[in-house]
Amino acid sequence: MTDDPLLARVRKLLAKAEDPACTPAEAEAFTAKAAQLIAKYGVDQALLAGADPALDPVGDKLVTIEAPYARDKAGLLGAVAVAMRSRVVYLERRGTARIHLFGHVADLERIELLFTSLLVQAAHGLAATQVPDFDHPAAFRRSWLWGFTEAIRARLTEAEREAAADVPGAELVLVDRTEQVDRRRDETYPNLARLGPRRLAGTGRRLGYAAGRTASLGGTGLPAT
Repeated sequence: MTDDPLLARVRKLLAKAEDPACTPAEAEAFTAKAAQLIAKYGVDQALLAGADPALDPVGDKLVTIEAPYARDKAGLLGAVAVAMRSRVVYLERRGTARIHLFGHVADLERIELLFTSLLVQAAHGLAATQVPDFDHPAAFRRSWLWGFTEAIRARLTEAEREAAADVPGAELVLVDRTEQVDRRRDETYPNLARLGPRRLAGTGRRLGYAAGRTASLGGTGLPAT
């Protein structure tokens, strides 16, 4: 992990947000600032690489996500990755999930910073949420994770959009970088099949979404093969 001063500030904000003594309003404020800073980091690295592409080449990483709910956790990884202009290919989503992740090195670093922390926070949120008597526990938890993922996707997408809008010319650079990632993925998987929408029956989506709105956006490590 790069020892970057801006990312160090992000980690400090996240540590404050994750403190049990922190109120929900304080945690949300710390989290919003962390998301803003990590999006700025992504734009800064993209602009530097615009002058010298060798500074931030397209890379890839194989990731393994263990059960339970491996498919749902893989969906969370996909949401973080796509918001950060990276791409995921699901190699296996039953039992243990295997994902091939493509993106620029700086963006893979940002994904790594966020994903593990979000997994931990999701686990804590699920443990603290009572399953209604009328719902099946597994169905409820899958729908809760779906809601959590939707909230994270929306927050990160908005933070990335705002960071790019603040820098003249950044959007064109970011579009070009995204196209580079798409080409790398398509070269690796030329006959890739697209997945259809998923249907979930549980009633936890609303509670999961609420948890995702206040989740801290940070962490320190990505499980890999």
